[in-house]
Parts: sequence; C-alpha cells; structure tokens
Amino acid sequence: MALSNNDIFKKLRVALKLRDEDIVNICALVDFKVTKSELGAIFRAEDHPKYMECGDQFLRNFLNGLVIHMRGPMPPRKKES
Repeated sequence: MALSNNDIFKKLRVALKLRDEDIVNICALVDFKVTKSELGAIFRAEDHPKYMECGDQFLRNFLNGLVIHMRGPMPPRKKES
C-alpha cells in the first residue's frame, strides 16, 4: 500500500516536530503562501467533510522550503572564466 502525499506530510510534521506556524514559515522560504486553515484541512481525516488532498505541487514546495530551512540557502555559483 502506497502512502499518499497527505500521509507523507503528516509523517514529516511529526518526525520534525513542526507546528503550523513552522510549516507556514518554511513554505514562505520558497514564496509559497499557505494558511493555517489549509494546513488544518490537509491534516484532517480523509472522511472529514473539510478534508483537502495534499497535491504534488504543495508537497514539492514544502520539501524545497524544508531543504532551505535545514541547510540554508544555496551559495551563489562561481562563474568559470
């Protein structure tokens, strides 16, 4: 059985002990705006009426922001002469 994007996002949130505010800030690092209410909808049970599926773009932006959050921004590339 494969994990859904929602399952992956939930597991990362628990493993890294992230709060909603942390996730909003991480997404902001890649200029991806997300609200706490959107996060609440993603973390709900699938049978809940306000459940929202976590799309590929949402998870990708979060992961890109997480890389910057954990490692820091990429250093500028050196130009070869």
